[in-house]
Amino acid sequence: MEIRYITCICCPFGCQIEVAVGSGGIQSISGYTCNRGLNFAANEVNHPERMVTTTVRVIGGMQPQVSVKTRKGIPKSEVFRCMEELKSVEVHAPVRIGDLIRENICGTGIDVIATKDVQQINFQNFSD
Repeated sequence: MEIRYITCICCPFGCQIEVAVGSGGIQSISGYTCNRGLNFAANEVNHPERMVTTTVRVIGGMQPQVSVKTRKGIPKSEVFRCMEELKSVEVHAPVRIGDLIRENICGTGIDVIATKDVQQINFQNFSD
């Protein structure tokens, strides 16, 4: 039997959870203080997921980049592939919070959205 130690990230308590895993899967989970910790530990062993947050380039924007994130966690095994795909993404200003930046990133079925507004450059403000 293998023992895995997991730090829960669901709340500020940061419970140190112990998961016993055998040939038939999870045998026991201990050390959590709430059901969120229990669910987190089970998911972390069976199907680990991560939120991806990064930036993508903005063309014609007041800022050169916009922050983005996945709508929900993607399989942990797809994080680096997702980041690689997002390196080449460029969007045109204006960008609004919640705008769809990339649909179905890496075939995960999960979308990437903007997490801030980026205004378009108004070239009239730059004329003499």
